[in-house]
Amino acid sequence: MLNLPIYICVCLFGVITLAWKVVIRCTPNMKGTMRYLAGIAGQSGYGSKSTADQVTQDCSSLPPHLTAIVTGATSGIGAETARVLAKRGVKIVMPARDLRKAARVKENIQKEHPKADIIVLEIDLSSFASIKKFCSEFLSLEIPLNILINNAGKFSQKLEFSEDKFEMTFATNYLGHFLLTELLLEKMIDTARQTGVEGRIVNVSSVIHSWVKKDHFDFNRMLQPKHYNATRAYAQSKLANIMHANELATQMKAIDANITINSVHPGIVKTGIIRDHKGIITDSMFFVASKLLKSTSQGASTTCYVALSAKMEGVSGRYFADCNESRCSALASDDSEAHKLWKQTRALIYKRLRTEIKS
Repeated sequence: MLNLPIYICVCLFGVITLAWKVVIRCTPNMKGTMRYLAGIAGQSGYGSKSTADQVTQDCSSLPPHLTAIVTGATSGIGAETARVLAKRGVKIVMPARDLRKAARVKENIQKEHPKADIIVLEIDLSSFASIKKFCSEFLSLEIPLNILINNAGKFSQKLEFSEDKFEMTFATNYLGHFLLTELLLEKMIDTARQTGVEGRIVNVSSVIHSWVKKDHFDFNRMLQPKHYNATRAYAQSKLANIMHANELATQMKAIDANITINSVHPGIVKTGIIRDHKGIITDSMFFVASKLLKSTSQGASTTCYVALSAKMEGVSGRYFADCNESRCSALASDDSEAHKLWKQTRALIYKRLRTEIKS
């Protein structure tokens, strides 16, 4: 068995290798990689090192009484996104499966910002019935809905199925957010029409969407795969998130709705590895890893920027990384494939719920 120092070094080397691999794939050339590592600002004025607090500093002139739903806000990037939006005066609705965990996050935010207005409601994003129940409860509150952040993510190491009999990662990351958006879209359109304030939807994706090849992106096989690969399943769900955003952006433009929808890559956020052993080698490795991985606040920055920045007015159907517009894969940019996926998903949901979702 490896002793502790060697074990830590092996683990850290794995983290560094994975981080570097994703950084390289995230940026199209060495120049882009160096910009990422150095945190050099792009056209937006922000870069990979910018924090969520920093990118929302100029949001003091936000319209009053904004309301945002943030999924996956009980930890990590989602919790930081909820904190920063609440800090900027946005009412937060926090859908959560673990209500105790959500209550702790709410308490922590309100300790920092006593005036923060936060509502916690129960949801299981892998369950169609639970999503319908959440939407009914939210709509019964009769409050506006300006911002929807589809942030929650699931990475299932082994093949498991939701109560609706769909592969769990795809069901949670894509199908759940698709249904949530469909059931709340009319509310967002009405809010934007009545207030004159642009509604914004943000789908949190990942750069690993580009790892998916077209022959591995088959709707029925993603629902019920025969040969399961956890990373592939996650990448497929994140590709679907981008295609969903692109297709919905096209639809909103066609009906002249004052709603934008974009997708974002938050970056690779630092893991909770505990440094129990100190030494020159391990300290050096942590130092190198820290240059590749983002803090939670840096990871939430792109979501917060796209959701709140005045520079994003009217921008829709785009993909962002490090608070700047970026290129997604050719498959993610394929409009015909995006429309095909949307039709298949909508038909599936209609069949399962026997609920008509208005076109």
